[in-house]
Amino acid sequence: MLGTLYPLIRPILFSLEAERAHEWTLQAVSTAPGMIGALSSAGYPPQNNPISTSVFGLPIPSPVGLAAGLDKNGIAIPYWPSLGFGFVEVGTVTAIPQKGNEKPRLFRVPEDKALINRMGFNNRGSEQLALTMKSLRESGRWPNVPVGANVGKSKVTPLEDAPQDYALSISRLQPFADYFTINVSSPNTPGLRSLQHPESLKGILDASLIAAKDTPVAVKLAPDLNSELLAAIVELVISSGVSAIIATNTTIQRKGLSQPIDQTGGLSGRPLWPIARSIIKEVLQAANGKVPVIGCGGIHKASHVEELLSMGCAAIQLYSALIFDGPGLPSTLNRNLCESRRSS
Repeated sequence: MLGTLYPLIRPILFSLEAERAHEWTLQAVSTAPGMIGALSSAGYPPQNNPISTSVFGLPIPSPVGLAAGLDKNGIAIPYWPSLGFGFVEVGTVTAIPQKGNEKPRLFRVPEDKALINRMGFNNRGSEQLALTMKSLRESGRWPNVPVGANVGKSKVTPLEDAPQDYALSISRLQPFADYFTINVSSPNTPGLRSLQHPESLKGILDASLIAAKDTPVAVKLAPDLNSELLAAIVELVISSGVSAIIATNTTIQRKGLSQPIDQTGGLSGRPLWPIARSIIKEVLQAANGKVPVIGCGGIHKASHVEELLSMGCAAIQLYSALIFDGPGLPSTLNRNLCESRRSS
């Protein structure tokens, strides 16, 4: 029901400043996740449905996952599965709470169904996220799908101290999160993307894997890497024992926009799809089946999901498409996948 009502609700939300609309929506779903979830009428698939699979070694009822960025502080964790998401990623969270970059920092590009953000990892910190997750688990409100925590470097932490910074957040969250994603690919924290280089990334992965203990760890990569560096990163990830690669994050490119946009930050949404698809293909080829790959970036229709799964992705994640296409999108994708599997 909520999915069919969204075209009527969207003009109201879009009349608000983008970040304000985001905050209002999160507050609404966190206050009454059950009621709003019921209105979504997602028809969340059972475990034995034709699209159930696994990722990070964890069973998931759908390969359609929620990407990090929408629910940075985990306040709506119980709600997301009701839309049909097979796994959920919250964050990005940092060891030290931070306000992020100066506002405004989130911009819609409605004509291209795109977003540009320079949020800067605004979040309440990993210690607070751990308390939120602990409360959900102890109160029986933890969802029956995997919930991961996307972890970034605190802005005030020097780059050379990044391994300890990531490890601190992971150690706090380890008793509660089902998996971790190492975010070294956001374009909105100064110097962060330099941590993708193998000489820097190795120390972060080593420290993170120790802190995570037996909890799976993934790495999220940028779509703006050259082929040589991308291959080196994938080789390092495979040798390190990381459980998966997520490709990709937002892009600093501005390809595919109908007109020039004078805003810095990461571009997501529909224009990202061809850029992300190309990088995902390279990552899959470099990984050669040795580590699972989760596709992310500009996905907004069933054919994209089918294409990435056919290419070899273990699952996919989306976020920006929800803003433009509404909360019924995951359910629609699930139905289409189910119909495709049953007819094949």
